[in-house]
Amino acid sequence: MPSPTIAPPLSGNVLGSPDGAFILAEWQDPGGPPDPPRLIAPLHVHHNDDEAWYVLEGTLRIKSGDNEIEASAGSSVFVPRGTPHTYWNPTTHPVRYLLIMTPNIHRLIQEIHATSDRSSSTLHSLFVKYNSQLL
Repeated sequence: MPSPTIAPPLSGNVLGSPDGAFILAEWQDPGGPPDPPRLIAPLHVHHNDDEAWYVLEGTLRIKSGDNEIEASAGSSVFVPRGTPHTYWNPTTHPVRYLLIMTPNIHRLIQEIHATSDRSSSTLHSLFVKYNSQLL
């Protein structure tokens, strides 16, 4: 019987294909002062893409539409397309989570991280390019 292949840790990597249905990424936030909230992503909406989080360690707070959801380790949150949302770490402790997204959202995030121009007009244009809207 052949030996199994050992899967590498996901941390810092993504699982999925740019041509597939979803991409899974492990992310973290070190924590900090809880007020005001230190948004990991600004308030935005994806018009054609769903997004979900699964918390591995710590706590993540997600604003989805008019609801604010606190997700601790072992919890998951799904935000359907067309729903304004943002998220943050509400504690001084680290949070580690999986972000489950479409390849379109992943490309948006990659392009945001690659640009040095973080002006409002540039960010708004990037969101529009990926059928999303920065609110």
